Amino acid sequence: MKLAVSSLLFTALACAFNARATTPADTLVIVQSIDDASSFDPAEGFELTTVQSFNSLYQRLLQSNPHNPIELKPTLADSWQAGADNRSLTFTLRPHTQFASGHPLRPEDVIFSLSRVIKLNLEPSFILTQLGWNEKNVDGMLQKVDDNRVKISWTADVSPAYVLSLLSAPVSSIIDAEEALAHQQNNDFGHGWLGRHSAGTGPYKIRSYVPHEVLVLQANPSSPEGAPKLANVLIKNVPEPAARRLLVEQGDADIARNLGADQMAALTGKSGVTPMAVPMASLYFLQFNADASPALKNPAFWEAARYLFDYHGIAEDLMKGQFQVHQSFLPDGYPGALRDEPYRYDPEKAKQILAKAGLANVSFTISVSNQPPYLDIAQALQGSFAKGGVAVDVAPGLSSQISTSVKSHNYQATLTSWGPDYFDPNTNAAAFAYNPEDGSKTLAWRANWHIPELSKQTLAATAQSDPHRRVEMYRQMQKQVMQSSPYVIGLQARNLIAVRDNLKGYIQGINPDMVFYSRVTK
Repeated sequence: MKLAVSSLLFTALACAFNARATTPADTLVIVQSIDDASSFDPAEGFELTTVQSFNSLYQRLLQSNPHNPIELKPTLADSWQAGADNRSLTFTLRPHTQFASGHPLRPEDVIFSLSRVIKLNLEPSFILTQLGWNEKNVDGMLQKVDDNRVKISWTADVSPAYVLSLLSAPVSSIIDAEEALAHQQNNDFGHGWLGRHSAGTGPYKIRSYVPHEVLVLQANPSSPEGAPKLANVLIKNVPEPAARRLLVEQGDADIARNLGADQMAALTGKSGVTPMAVPMASLYFLQFNADASPALKNPAFWEAARYLFDYHGIAEDLMKGQFQVHQSFLPDGYPGALRDEPYRYDPEKAKQILAKAGLANVSFTISVSNQPPYLDIAQALQGSFAKGGVAVDVAPGLSSQISTSVKSHNYQATLTSWGPDYFDPNTNAAAFAYNPEDGSKTLAWRANWHIPELSKQTLAATAQSDPHRRVEMYRQMQKQVMQSSPYVIGLQARNLIAVRDNLKGYIQGINPDMVFYSRVTK
């Protein structure tokens, strides 16, 4: 049964789709695809739509400054102090802080929020299991000191500075324990309810959510950062980018997200709307399931695939500036990121590599989202691989369906993207170069890539206190992954969006979660 939709929603939708209408003065209307959303619980939500919502709904103890991401700013914490043991941090909470429910922020809420991530053991949990936490020990790692302080300890060999980065990730969002537990079912810590509701201190709260249709956020005037400028945010699912472009051009939407190059070109020079290419830390890559077939597990095939990815043809000719060529797992702009481009499109070289390895008549299927730019890139790869003698089928589907298939290892290859969870090199190393064989659902785990030595190097880098040595460690790991891995990393994104000229105060940073609506006026 669909959720009941409020009169606000009907009014806003009517405005959004009447020809030449203007959007409601108190409502920010955004059009994009929200088909990827699985859950708005920070312990599970890991897709673009949900990650982009978390800064509106929740806050962490500390968060990155979107204008200078390496700077961590106190948010729900007023201050913190590292322990003499180098294995703990004590946080003093911001006084007089309330959740949207009116409940006060307590140390118990911090303990509940972090421990439930480990106990639920959903996809983003690997971010916090890096601290050595597990279901059996996490309760002992989180301690209430007094009514305004909480101590966080860990067993892993990682520095306090690195732990602060992990605590700035969306998965570390602080949840109202009383509100969540009031909706608990079968000891799920409120997980089912939080999939479609919110219980945070952010500037907004979820008013209505209809999967594949609309998400409506309502202002939370009690947020510690103050009431947002606009009373509502309405995010409407419009799957077709051409329709999104038309809506923002006509003034029926304030922001159109995830446009394609053709839509951006059509908006250039149009009055009333500004097209923007926002640099992002999102990497686009082809990933193989190493257990899907003997060929897909063969490092020679991985090498050949690197010469069958038409990097510049896709970035410059097909996508027309939506991407830059990038072949390493750390995005340009991150400490230690390699800008080298050791691979080029060379079908003849790929044929030689395959022949030498005895690989003939290789074929595979790419499972891919039907949203741009994924499907466009996958179809381009179908053509470029064919010139190297590799047959590729493209199987498009809803983003959520593709994500489920990949997480269940029910795929051969996928064309996907990855955005960092916090501003630290380990955020991507822990995904691309880490598979600890403990069930952590990293990208390496999804690829069935077993890498004990590289996983050890990833852990060692988090313990390295010398910043220069640490950067060099990440450079060496990137080289290893570039040379032999089940990923062909090819592109770094620029997010193509269009904004109405009357909008002011919209902020979007380099990381996918750095989307801020609270200061927007129109």
